[in-house]
Amino acid sequence: MKELEKLLDRIIQRVNINLREIEYDVNPLVRNLIPPNQMTKFYAFYGITPHHPLNFQFKHSNLSGSYFLGKCSVTNSLLYKSDIRGDELKQKADLFQYQEFEIPVAEDEEIEISDSFLIKTLVHNFSHDPETLERFFVRDTISTHYANIHGSPSDGCFLGPFSTVDLTTIQDCLVGAFSYIQAGEVSHLNIEPGTVWVRNPETFNFLYRFPPQRLSNYIYFAAGRSPQGVFIDFVEDRKEAFQRVFNVVNLEPSVPVPNSASLDRFAVIKPKTHISENVLISQRAYLQNAWLGKGANAQEHSYIINSRLEGNDITAHGAKIIEADLGKDVFVGFNCFLRGRPASRLTIGRDSIVMPHTIIDVRKPLKIPAGHLVWGLVTNKKDLERNSMPLKDFAKIDTRFSKGDLVFEGSGAEFVTTFKERIQHILEANGAFFNGHSNKGHAQRNQNISFNTIQPYPRGEKEGLYPTIIIRP
Repeated sequence: MKELEKLLDRIIQRVNINLREIEYDVNPLVRNLIPPNQMTKFYAFYGITPHHPLNFQFKHSNLSGSYFLGKCSVTNSLLYKSDIRGDELKQKADLFQYQEFEIPVAEDEEIEISDSFLIKTLVHNFSHDPETLERFFVRDTISTHYANIHGSPSDGCFLGPFSTVDLTTIQDCLVGAFSYIQAGEVSHLNIEPGTVWVRNPETFNFLYRFPPQRLSNYIYFAAGRSPQGVFIDFVEDRKEAFQRVFNVVNLEPSVPVPNSASLDRFAVIKPKTHISENVLISQRAYLQNAWLGKGANAQEHSYIINSRLEGNDITAHGAKIIEADLGKDVFVGFNCFLRGRPASRLTIGRDSIVMPHTIIDVRKPLKIPAGHLVWGLVTNKKDLERNSMPLKDFAKIDTRFSKGDLVFEGSGAEFVTTFKERIQHILEANGAFFNGHSNKGHAQRNQNISFNTIQPYPRGEKEGLYPTIIIRP
């Protein structure tokens, strides 16, 4: 266990050095967040498919309960129940399109995690940085419960619980709880909890901040305490359902799965769930009495409960949909929390976009009209008026615009177009448009994954650490 503790000390020191300019000490937040004995209880596992290049290398690291897919190396790091998803790694000889340039990929891309502590974090390589085509890195970084590092090389950062860094190269930054950042490239910033920031430096800037007191009911994180609030309680109340899927070697699907759909071995599927064609259900997703129409998806750490999704609906990483009805082509962004009640359902009309990190929590029936953009915190019709707008009207903004706690600058048309193009890419990548012959995506390619497990040293000074392991084709 001594080596494990020394490794944690090393990581904390390296992160603090990187955050010295903003005078932030992560030690009080991290030191006792995960008891060391927890790091020895769980096996790590990796997936092998014919479609994803294989090369895993683990050295001087703990990988407790973590999942790996695609080429990856982990060095001097602690990973606790994290998902490292490399199913969109670029391969040698691919051409990467950046603005007017087509850049050839010199070798297979690989995920590199070094000197980092990732707690229940999703890392997805969907790369965007032309300067690091062959290496997607997470260095000197600590991320806490249910954070997302999505297409975002990270160096010297601390990510609070339920935060997301999306398509952003980030360096020496503190990202507060439940903040969402998609800003291209940022450094040396202290981003307050509950910030939703979407920026294209040349065309638009979307900035919303949750009222701190209202947000603290949902997520609160302070030194010396584990994260608290509605989000944590919601997940904790359902964690026992995952024990069986991780403890049993062979587990048959509990519901019919069409040939064109994919149900991950490590997802939880409760009774009365319906899966249509071209549906993708990722690892650690939770579905209960859920109806998923053709082309819909439930991504990692998402929850869909007592809800109906008509088709081509996206439930992004960490999003939660409870007692709701979604029309076709609805996008629900990262870590959204959408909760109706049995007698007060939430209805979202087709072609709507629910911005990442939106909270809709209602006790009376609420209907969001078709073709709307929704953001922020919505608990009633008055909140909805302050925090929504028809997409066609948002597209008419061409200067500075404010509404409630939202400030927007630039081209609304470019903002809407960029989001719609992103949604189209997600549907294509996930196989929503598969026609039986062409347009395959993850829903079709992830059907035949073999899973392999590895375990750490059980006792002694190296207890909790994994031996050096190299796994190649």
